[in-house]
Amino acid sequence: MPEFLTLLPPDSAREKLLSQLTPLGLSSVIETESALGRVSAEDILAPHPLPAFPRTTVDGFAVRSRDTYGVSESLPGYLKLIGEVPMGDTPAFEVGPGQCAIIHTGGMLPAGADAALMLEYTQTLGDEIEIMKSVADGENLIRIGEDVAEGQLVIPRGTRLRPAEIGGLMALGITKLRVANNIRVGILSSGDEVIPAGETPRPGQVRDINAHTLGTLVAQSGGEPLQYGIIRDDFEILQTAAARALDECDVVLITAGSSASTRDMTADVINTLGEPGLLVHGINTRPGKPTILGLCNGKAVIGLPGNPVSALVNGYMLVVPLIEKLLGQLPRPRPAIRATLTVNLASQAGREDWWPVRLRPEGDSFVADPIFGKSNLIFSLAAADGLLKIPPHATGLSAGAVVEVLLI
Repeated sequence: MPEFLTLLPPDSAREKLLSQLTPLGLSSVIETESALGRVSAEDILAPHPLPAFPRTTVDGFAVRSRDTYGVSESLPGYLKLIGEVPMGDTPAFEVGPGQCAIIHTGGMLPAGADAALMLEYTQTLGDEIEIMKSVADGENLIRIGEDVAEGQLVIPRGTRLRPAEIGGLMALGITKLRVANNIRVGILSSGDEVIPAGETPRPGQVRDINAHTLGTLVAQSGGEPLQYGIIRDDFEILQTAAARALDECDVVLITAGSSASTRDMTADVINTLGEPGLLVHGINTRPGKPTILGLCNGKAVIGLPGNPVSALVNGYMLVVPLIEKLLGQLPRPRPAIRATLTVNLASQAGREDWWPVRLRPEGDSFVADPIFGKSNLIFSLAAADGLLKIPPHATGLSAGAVVEVLLI
């Protein structure tokens, strides 16, 4: 057996790799309607104010607020009805003293009016409207530029685009934008015992899980997964396949072959692919201790354990931040929820542990039930709603503790 792994804390290991990488800076112009989940590659400024005209937020009457002062249900007021605001067009009239006009939600406020009175507080009496509530200047309106002003920065460079951003761009008439190119991630599975998922395994064989879990994680995170197949336990074959992937991709992931054993070739292969080579061989975490981090001629190469849970958990912790860094994505909080732990969990001091947990609603909050299983049991993770972290300084967590669960 070779000398065992030299373990680094997870945060230190991740920073050791990420600190040596910069965003790739490659971008393309695409249709806005196809930009969900992409990362903006330039600052986007509003070409005009939004809204571009004062508009109402209620159905009712456009009024001059001063004409409603002192009005109440016990002391109603009366305004003359002079017309109706056309939807999608500019009103051809002006509201003068003691006058009002019918207006619908989203309609343009006519000249002279400065507020809208809800229909519920009025009663129509021929060509007069009885009003039973006063309104303030600007009440029930959205003023010009109240959403965004002309020239305002609406989407900073590095923003991951959600439905709200897509809608905002469309509201401004921005139907195309420049986004960061997806990060190309080459994925290699290694091991004589690993076979394609579509084949029937013989005794001693297992179907390839990691290529698919990591591939979908990469795609979800803004990467383009490129599969390089299953590589036999042969140094030259793995080296050739990894070199090809490194040449064609921005990042390379190699699963299995990362534990400290005589069959461990991944670290040696990484050291042949470019400078400086191996950065980290072993992370003080569970699951995923035998994870390898390398940098070869400016490109990241990560060796992940063959155990599916270990590979996927470390994919969340290492691969996702790596892709975000290369995309130039702005930092954003991870979706998480606070919950009450239902059982005691033990841990080893100095090691960071991640437990899959199932969340259950209880009253107005949630409880977290740990899912106990070994690191090669993929359905222990499939059954989980999130991951619970036990920090390195703790020797465990007690039942009843309020914990933060990272949603997956």
